[in-house]
Amino acid sequence: MSYLTHLECGYCGSTFDATVLHTVCPKCGKPLLVRYDLEEAKKSLSRDDLVGRVPSLWRYRELLPVSDDQNIVSLGEGYTPLIHATRSGARLGMEKLFIKDEGLNPTGSFKARGLCMAISRAKELGADEVVIPSAGNAAGAMSAYAARAGMKAHVFMPSDVPLPFRMECAAYGADVRLIDGLITDCGREAHAQAEKNGWFDVSTLKEPYRVEGKKTMGYELAEQFNWTLPDVVIYPTGGGTGLIGMWKAFSEMQRMGWIDDKLPRMVSVQAEGCAPIPRALAAGEEFAAPWEDAHTVAAGLRVPQAIGDFLILRAIRESDGTAIAVSDEDLSTGQRAMAGEEGIFACPEGGATLAALEALLDRDKISPDETVVLFNTGTGLKYP
Repeated sequence: MSYLTHLECGYCGSTFDATVLHTVCPKCGKPLLVRYDLEEAKKSLSRDDLVGRVPSLWRYRELLPVSDDQNIVSLGEGYTPLIHATRSGARLGMEKLFIKDEGLNPTGSFKARGLCMAISRAKELGADEVVIPSAGNAAGAMSAYAARAGMKAHVFMPSDVPLPFRMECAAYGADVRLIDGLITDCGREAHAQAEKNGWFDVSTLKEPYRVEGKKTMGYELAEQFNWTLPDVVIYPTGGGTGLIGMWKAFSEMQRMGWIDDKLPRMVSVQAEGCAPIPRALAAGEEFAAPWEDAHTVAAGLRVPQAIGDFLILRAIRESDGTAIAVSDEDLSTGQRAMAGEEGIFACPEGGATLAALEALLDRDKISPDETVVLFNTGTGLKYP
């Protein structure tokens, strides 16, 4: 069963019926978030109930939005390893450095978490064609889960996306269209075609359920650390669904009594060529203005404006965290170091987290004796 109750706008607080397909809040255009009866969950669900459950994100079944098990579309996503990064840690003077390796998900990235949930719920609520704008990994995940669900998938990608991403989507049977421009340009075209053809748009935070898949990274962190969270989480941020989702998970677990009041400082990492979140944080802004001339080798970080920018910034501020931009040279160095020292061939976005850690250690923003988790969000194998 699911303790799902309703949807709530993350900005204006308006509530909506969760049994109907929704995109963004019709009142203010901001993202909708899924809400659960956590008081009831607290009475009848405990951490001990997780023992022996399926080793996938569906182990948190009651706190996910799919009502009927028959609508679950799964490829075994989630429950990724938490690697103790002993060699990188020794180089940096850190004994408690860890890497959460999301590259071991189906389709090779953390996007599998969000898209399995979005497709499962879209199937449950009657959608049969879905569309997504993507810089790569999200499109591959959506195409895979749509294929498994028997849905038709439509993908809009920047024309300079690496070839493996396009080949992957085509292999799953998706209709792939290349757009000259950035992911924001793809998003406009995807939205227009969704309106014209009646497709359900599963763009980042333009439907409520991808964040529910991503939040399971937070549940897994708590479980893997025996219900005591790390001091710092360093996360590469494009659309920011993972960071928003984890912060939501921590709040849910607190309300159910699964964890105490100690929460990690959330660090958002972006590329110097596309850094709207660090700029907005430094300026004290609630929203992040669009970044002009966005460019970086880390395709997942090339998001000039995120619809959930205020939620990203809110999580950073509430956690006493920070946002940092790293150069393409440094993130590539971090990528090589993660591979050479820990045997994890990270995507460029994952490499950015190690570069960010080194910069924050140099600035005394992180202490070497703290417990720090870096998120590698995908495999490096798709970046030729």
